Amino acid sequence: MKHSVERPGRGRPGLGGTGRLKSPTWRTFCPWMFILTGDVIDLFQGEVALPWLAGAGVLAFLALYFVTVVTGLDKQRRESRTPLFTLGALALVTYAMAIGYGGDWLLCFPLLSLAAGVVLRDRGRWLSVAMGFFGTTVGVILSVQSGTQNVLAIAWGTSLSGLVAAAILNLSEIVAELSATRERLAHAAVERERLRFSRDLHDLLGHTLSVIVVKAEAVRRLAPRDLDAALGQAADIEAVGRQALTEIREAVTGYREGSLTTELERARSLLDASGITADIRQSGPPLPPQTAALLGWVVREGVTNVVRHSGAQRCAIEVRGAQDRVHLEISDDGCGVGSDGPSGAAAGNGGNGLKGLTERLAAAGGSLMSGPDGRRGFRLVAELPVDENDEEERAA
Repeated sequence: MKHSVERPGRGRPGLGGTGRLKSPTWRTFCPWMFILTGDVIDLFQGEVALPWLAGAGVLAFLALYFVTVVTGLDKQRRESRTPLFTLGALALVTYAMAIGYGGDWLLCFPLLSLAAGVVLRDRGRWLSVAMGFFGTTVGVILSVQSGTQNVLAIAWGTSLSGLVAAAILNLSEIVAELSATRERLAHAAVERERLRFSRDLHDLLGHTLSVIVVKAEAVRRLAPRDLDAALGQAADIEAVGRQALTEIREAVTGYREGSLTTELERARSLLDASGITADIRQSGPPLPPQTAALLGWVVREGVTNVVRHSGAQRCAIEVRGAQDRVHLEISDDGCGVGSDGPSGAAAGNGGNGLKGLTERLAAAGGSLMSGPDGRRGFRLVAELPVDENDEEERAA
């Protein structure tokens, strides 16, 4: 069985290489001017009275038709009055040629209708009035000059051509706008995914590397005097590394959900290994998974910053839950640097990690505040509403 493969740059008929519908241009409307070829031939053969006047009229008509279509399709000049003025002049020349010469010169009316459809396509009321007027008047002129022959055909063609041109142009513009909107949405989705992944990677690697560094230092300190304890810390390093690999895979696929209980246990282990006294308290009803996951990220980032930057001797973590809101506070007695480095602490709003957490909590209706705690230490406070829908789904 053979499978056809669509090559890059090719698309379906009527579409460009990118799969977009090609919008009509002035080249689409100019070939219609050839319907006057018979009149021009009669003009050169001298079968028209006052050929110089008829020739001037044809040249003026073709020039005005071309300018009207070009300006009507140009996005910048379309908003000006130029297309309306040229359309009005085109209408005057058309009626002058039709009344003065009649006959085949009535074919100027379908071209006038096309130009009106281009210019008035976003003015539905005026377009309908113009098409009705052009169709009626050409029918009257033709009836007076040549009886009933071809009256309905030319009158109907005059009214319909402008409406069809306006419909095609409006449709192509709508398709182009929808395509552009789809591309913008696709780019926005990609940017959101990049932001999510960069946040997860920052939080995961920052915490994991800090744990590995702290426990490696503990191994170096304990190895000369307590080999069993050093081997225990080395085993923890291996476990942390394996867990980090799992979490990174989950972050890549977008399925990672943190756990507040797990993060509190890891925080206690990391603080103990760093020589920092941990005081962890949790109260209140069980939290929904989504709320607990967000607070788990806050605990991970806050404790990592305490270990890396604060130089503290003691760190307190308190979680107070209520029926509709939960409060998390992380404080230490260090040097007042609790964000992603001294510059972040000076600003009082944290570095990339805390900024990312602030955005995450804000998206969930919560808040994150951080800054020096009095004369000494640093304080990180997070508040989140309890997701009732999440809790109902868990109960079900």
